[in-house]
Amino acid sequence: MLKIRLRRMGNRNRPFYRVVVSDSRRVPTANAVEEIGHYDPHAELSDAKIDVERADHWIANGAKVSPAVAKLLDHHRQSA
Repeated sequence: MLKIRLRRMGNRNRPFYRVVVSDSRRVPTANAVEEIGHYDPHAELSDAKIDVERADHWIANGAKVSPAVAKLLDHHRQSA
């Protein structure tokens, strides 16, 4: 099963996240099917970049969305 979730990157005490589509049975740091955006929690929430069209494509094909990514997608859709 595919899942749209955050992959933690960056240094200690300075994380940033990539929004990835990956297999839910693997660890989040495993190879992703596709990277569809990024999010920096230290910057403003509006600075998060997510390809909503690709996210909708994957959701239509059965991918589940994690709660954190769902919040980011909702915020991104409201601001656009």
